[in-house]
Amino acid sequence: MSKKWTVLAVPVISVLLGLLAGAIIMIVSGNNPAAGYMALWNGAFGDSFYTGETLRQMTPYIFAGLAVAFAFRTGLFNIGVEGQLLVGWLASVWVGLAFTDLPKVVHLPMAIAAGALAGALWGFIPGFLKARLRVHEVIVTIMMNYTALHVTNHFIRNVISDGSDATDAVNETASLRSPFLENLTDFSSLHNGIYLAVIAAILMWFMLEKTTLGYELRAVGYNQHASEYAGMNVNRNIILSMVISGAFAGIGGAMQGLGTFGNMFINSGFSGIGFDGIAVALLGGNTAIGVVLAALLFGALKVGSLNMPIESGVPNELVEIVIALIIFFVASSYMITWLLGRFKKKEAK
Repeated sequence: MSKKWTVLAVPVISVLLGLLAGAIIMIVSGNNPAAGYMALWNGAFGDSFYTGETLRQMTPYIFAGLAVAFAFRTGLFNIGVEGQLLVGWLASVWVGLAFTDLPKVVHLPMAIAAGALAGALWGFIPGFLKARLRVHEVIVTIMMNYTALHVTNHFIRNVISDGSDATDAVNETASLRSPFLENLTDFSSLHNGIYLAVIAAILMWFMLEKTTLGYELRAVGYNQHASEYAGMNVNRNIILSMVISGAFAGIGGAMQGLGTFGNMFINSGFSGIGFDGIAVALLGGNTAIGVVLAALLFGALKVGSLNMPIESGVPNELVEIVIALIIFFVASSYMITWLLGRFKKKEAK
């Protein structure tokens, strides 16, 4: 088995092992795994409404996964996607509320750009500290998640609303809602953000694989000293990587504010999308197509799990265990690769 096929096989085997372990847990707890997984499938793809909800859930996961994957491909670990997503959500809703006389062709891109800019700014701070002071980005981004949570809550209650726990709905000219997609999926909450998510994945692939900038960013990620010796501006590329990563996350927040919910509300805790984005990127091998497929899987698991207790009596918390096991097996990829290597040697004999 070639190295390319091994890279593809590891996440597939990890998913299968996670599902198998989930089935064993169902049996031990007295549930029927076949019924549980059938309920999961029906809840994710059973009809057009559920399919639409799965694709809608998949949309912010793509952006969060791309944000993590982009940073990782350039040698950085962006744990702050959750915070960048929140500030992007806030900025997009703010712009969506602030203007009432703009045409949609201007207002909607402006609101999305505001989300990207806010996320980029939130990513710039740890990038700058990493480049200039060598402060580890993991520590800074973790702390900035909490800062983002409380700052956005303050702005919701005291700046862009009348003291309530939620903002008004964004103006129609800044909405991602799509009557066509809603009718196509039996009035699910699927919106036009799904198109933007696919475009973003293509953009990341093109940027990293087909441009000089992408080559420099990846080179700095592989070896900063060699890149500097080759004449590349290492500090600039570190900052730029975190800015681009933050922009992806910020647009993911805009998908929530302009599409899924149409507003923003006080969050007592994190949305979880940014943290799930780490798992999406890990399962997707930090590649654009891998992130899209992993986001589809996570969207299906999250939406489909809601149907499990209704149709089969299996608690939907089990899906969180399955996701955790999938991540565990992906993290244990060395073991899977070793087993595949042993299997290849036996075939060769």
